[in-house]
Amino acid sequence: MGNALGSYSRVTNIGEQHVHLPPDRGPEVTWPLEIGAVPTLATAFQPRSDLRRAVEAARSGGGSVVLTQVLSGGGGVGKSQLAAAYATEAVANGTELVVWASAARTHQVIMQYAQAAVRIGVPGADSGDPEAVARAFLSWLATTPRRWLVVLDNITDPAGLAPWWPASRTGTGWVLATSRLHDARLSGGGRTRIAIDVYTPEEAHAYLRARLDGDGMGHLLDNHSGALAEALGYLPLALGHAAAYMINEDLSSAEYLDRFHRTRLEQALPESADADGYGRQITATLLLSLEAAQRADPTGLVTPTLTLAALLDPAGHPRGVWGTPTALCYLTICRMPPHAPQHEKETAATAEQVHAALRILHRYALLTCDTRAEPRAVRIHALTARAVRESTPPEVLPGLAAAAAGSLLEAWPDPDQPHPDLAAAMRANTEALAGHSGDHLWYPEGHAVLYTAGYSLANAGLTASATAYWQQLATDSDRLHGPHDRGTLVARIQLGASQRQVGDSDNAVTLLEQVLADCEQTLGPDNPDTLVARGNLAGAYQQSGRADDAVTLMEQVVADCKRRLEPDHPNSLAARHNLAAAYGYAGRTGEAHSIAEQLLDDCERTMGSDHPNTLAARGNLAGFYRQAGHIDQAIGIEMEVLAARVQTAGPDHPDTIVARSNLAASYKKAGRITDAVACLEQALRDSERNLSADHPYSLNIRRRLADCYYHHAGRIEEALTIEEETLAALERRLGPDDHNVLVGRASLGSAYWQAGYLDRAITILNRVLADSERVRPDHPDTLAVRGNLAAANWQAGHIDQVIAHMERLLADSRRIHGADHSTTVTALAGLAAAYVQAGRADELSTLLQ
Repeated sequence: MGNALGSYSRVTNIGEQHVHLPPDRGPEVTWPLEIGAVPTLATAFQPRSDLRRAVEAARSGGGSVVLTQVLSGGGGVGKSQLAAAYATEAVANGTELVVWASAARTHQVIMQYAQAAVRIGVPGADSGDPEAVARAFLSWLATTPRRWLVVLDNITDPAGLAPWWPASRTGTGWVLATSRLHDARLSGGGRTRIAIDVYTPEEAHAYLRARLDGDGMGHLLDNHSGALAEALGYLPLALGHAAAYMINEDLSSAEYLDRFHRTRLEQALPESADADGYGRQITATLLLSLEAAQRADPTGLVTPTLTLAALLDPAGHPRGVWGTPTALCYLTICRMPPHAPQHEKETAATAEQVHAALRILHRYALLTCDTRAEPRAVRIHALTARAVRESTPPEVLPGLAAAAAGSLLEAWPDPDQPHPDLAAAMRANTEALAGHSGDHLWYPEGHAVLYTAGYSLANAGLTASATAYWQQLATDSDRLHGPHDRGTLVARIQLGASQRQVGDSDNAVTLLEQVLADCEQTLGPDNPDTLVARGNLAGAYQQSGRADDAVTLMEQVVADCKRRLEPDHPNSLAARHNLAAAYGYAGRTGEAHSIAEQLLDDCERTMGSDHPNTLAARGNLAGFYRQAGHIDQAIGIEMEVLAARVQTAGPDHPDTIVARSNLAASYKKAGRITDAVACLEQALRDSERNLSADHPYSLNIRRRLADCYYHHAGRIEEALTIEEETLAALERRLGPDDHNVLVGRASLGSAYWQAGYLDRAITILNRVLADSERVRPDHPDTLAVRGNLAAANWQAGHIDQVIAHMERLLADSRRIHGADHSTTVTALAGLAAAYVQAGRADELSTLLQ
């Protein structure tokens, strides 16, 4: 299962002093743009003129609304190839955007839309909430004047995909979809279902002629080629297997046909197993090609290589998977070359031998191995993969699934943030493997690759997807191993962390309090996973405003790590990082600064200067410099952090957005308001485009931008509008009593006060004070609201109200913080001034005694 912390796991404060974000957006979009892996057209691809005329006729009847052609038909009939031909031609003919989305699962379409929206820069793009960004992308498609084509390949759930059909109100875009289903839900709504059948006899013959002539083997076609095409059911995929076999084995049509008829198909795939009516021909050609590939490979690696590849994502995986120790070990054990000497059977397989096996499979059209297509260099037709899986003995599947999972895990880069396309491919392959393996990846425990995929989602900033993923993983682990299994607890810990990252701090606190109790009872108080749970709970406390609780917990975590771990252990470093953040949030800047300086030295020494954790430590140290008034030092460090974030994580990553926001905070404190405004406006555009307008980062940035506008000539009304919109978004997202909503309402009240709208300010602050005392009566923010309300009343000349609030504030601060706390001292001075203003000398004398 690996480290429960996961890559970059840490408590990150999103308050002003510890918020991180980049200076430039990078290059502008260069049109035309192709998003998604459009399949390469097969050698000797047939244009299928009759089908194309049907597609064009359906498309031309669409009027001003997009017309979707659903190419429906059985497996192996060439639907995806025809769609790929349209996609390839579209770019050549001036279409500005082509999106290819695998549609076997609805969420794959959503994620592809999200990627497209980010690449294009669609307003409102939200990689933190894939559904929101998908809707933003659909809105853009509906209204853009640009020419576009969206291909939805292999629809399996028409009902689930129904909300995600694109439309073009400008008439500049269209959709082409493929499906094996003959479902009425695929038609209607401007969609035309076009049945895709096998090749015609003429097309089949033309394919064989072109394919063999292309390799200089046209002499292999004889007067049995028609009978061969008929025997293969005119299936494009089966014909592709046969043509590759004939070329590689130098067999004529008649010779191949003879071997095809002698294939013992009944043992490999009984008729009752062929529910689609096409699989038997494909399985026969597959068996023939596999036997030939085995003969061409003296190492015996071809069969286990193909069997393992069939469990992965048909859209492709990195070739590096095949050079991992797990893959080589599995292939060494499984290879059984029929004619090799015994000593060769016992020799470990090498990466070079495995690559040779992949190339043999490529030559026989059983898969595609093309390193130019990294990180999806190795691809396999979905129907070929299915035929392989159906012929795989059930008793082999557990070990096969474990080998595939281990190979993916070892090929997964750490960190994976600098390789977003590779990380996405690894997650897709993990999902495909989990789907094909049933529950085999859960025994004897949940495989580490399942958890790595979840960490990868979080590290990529896909917080909403990560939340859903951890919820499902926790449910699966609970079902198979029970609620107190370590895997279940780790999934729940990460679910709580994800809830906190999407701003759901109250639910995160509830979940993490429960899971911490369960960890302490089941795993023990000093177990590493218990420490992670405790640290994440501290972060949730901090985000919900419970600063003292956060400090207490993080001090405990640091003490535990010192007792159990080496000082440079990643968990020890993370704990010290989080304690510094907690101290800073609680106002204990000196202690935070001391920890942060030493922590940065240790991170640079152990992890390097550009590691995400090192950058986080450097950013937090800059925040403490800012708090201490060393603004020039803070700005210098934050500019370095921002540049490093852009280079390592990209301009759109949440950590980069936070780094830009932190730099703006230092600009503001230095009095460089114009620079701060420019920085925050850029950060807000990036955050709203990539994390949505309602994401906690966006709301935080918007509020800080409004604060800068107060100091910018003539922008007070603009600032008030932003504050109103921010509060509405907070209430919509979190509910009226959430801590962040109360803080937002207090900020709005203070904004009206600073703008001189005293009656409006006092009304708002009275409401937020009442709500705060009801929800969190002793919270420091509640005391701060009372102080602001007293100040607004002072400016309005309501001296009696000032005295009442300051007397209560003084009493509460003495009780909560003690006599020497800064809030107590400030309240004492304020009350004394109020007594003087009111001429209440006796009470002033008593107070000063």
